[in-house]
Amino acid sequence: MKFKTTPYHFDLIRDLQRLSAFYQAISDYDGTKDLAYDLGCGSGILSYFLSSHFNEIISLEIDSSAYECAKENLADFDNVNVINTDVLEYGFDEKADLIVCEMMDTALIDEEQIPVLNHARKCLKPEGKIIPQAVINSAELVNLEREYVHWDENARYEVFSDALIYSEFDFMEDIDPNFETILSLKVKKDGTVNGLKITTFTKLTDDIVCGPTPMLNPPLLIPFEEKSVKSNEYITVKLKYIMGNGIESIELNVI
Repeated sequence: MKFKTTPYHFDLIRDLQRLSAFYQAISDYDGTKDLAYDLGCGSGILSYFLSSHFNEIISLEIDSSAYECAKENLADFDNVNVINTDVLEYGFDEKADLIVCEMMDTALIDEEQIPVLNHARKCLKPEGKIIPQAVINSAELVNLEREYVHWDENARYEVFSDALIYSEFDFMEDIDPNFETILSLKVKKDGTVNGLKITTFTKLTDDIVCGPTPMLNPPLLIPFEEKSVKSNEYITVKLKYIMGNGIESIELNVI
């Protein structure tokens, strides 16, 4: 099937790793299939996957350009209703068997996955499910070339510690978007560190975990004040951000 898309959603559809992970998760869903919500449906590709499994799909999209694409792409599917609205203002009067929400970003910082699900979760039936169902976040000490927060696409950096898992969030639970933690990371070689690399793994189902892909949570690089380090010493950092409030909310300090 050919899809009309915005330039941004074209890049999403070209990310076949991301696409295949969601396709498999939706195909493997084995619960009741009366109603599914697709929150932030974009051009409608995930709603298209859902259309062959559910009696009804309600697809919500705030961006008018993406909405027009989804409306056109899904016009021939009588069981898909595409609505141009802000999910945070939608009433959710009908109880759903499944919520699909891919408002994803590394560590859930830059997009509204958490506030949206905190609002929409009330519409799930008692046995309802969410795809993806969780994320796992890890951190590593690095030496960065760039002195600003950025993703790792075409960025050069050197890793100075093993990855430390510092949080895991289950989307079936109410989640406080205000996140704060203290990390103690063991240096594995002498040198200079000046940043933290955050990597997010997406747990779509119990059986499907997707690592970073070009358009699904690419690792995030966060600078801090340069520090000389020795092998086997520990560096302690305080990491703070608000999920859904953007990378501007990040605070990172060596303590």
